[in-house]
Amino acid sequence: MHPIVILFNFGSRFNFKNHKLDTDMSVNRVILVGNVGQDPRVKYFDTGSAVATFPLATTDRGYTLANGTQIPERTEWHNIVASNRLAEIVDKYVHKGDKLYLEGKIRTRSYSDQSGAMRYITEIYVDNMEMLSPKGANPGAGASASGQPAMGQQQQPVAGQPQQTQQSQAQPVQDNPADDLPF
Repeated sequence: MHPIVILFNFGSRFNFKNHKLDTDMSVNRVILVGNVGQDPRVKYFDTGSAVATFPLATTDRGYTLANGTQIPERTEWHNIVASNRLAEIVDKYVHKGDKLYLEGKIRTRSYSDQSGAMRYITEIYVDNMEMLSPKGANPGAGASASGQPAMGQQQQPVAGQPQQTQQSQAQPVQDNPADDLPF
């Protein structure tokens, strides 16, 4: 029996040996497309860093099986964490109801509640974000994580600056651009 081989293009972070997965390799990668459940909470620290947190809802549509059984839609709520530059962009542009495309990693942390019981929380630490809501649907919507207008939209001139007409493509902000190789 031949092993099943699945190839992913994650740049040079992973070595593939003879097109078989390295047995020491692991992948922690999440892609979500969903709607923001409430306005983000952003904390700024004395060091200049920032952390934004907000819930994101993803919904699987309901459907009907061939035998007529109804499967209801199912909504999952995800705890989202964005830091530094992404947190600043979230603070400025992301609002309740916005549709977002997010990439990141799953992390679980623990803490003791007031009664001393150990609690666990699973969070998605975002390193790439695209805003999918149409411009004007929500305040600040239509921008990418780089703070630029989404693809095909024009920037509005700031008072006192010469007006320029410029089309820009959305370029997501990534926490570690050195890992972003063009192949």
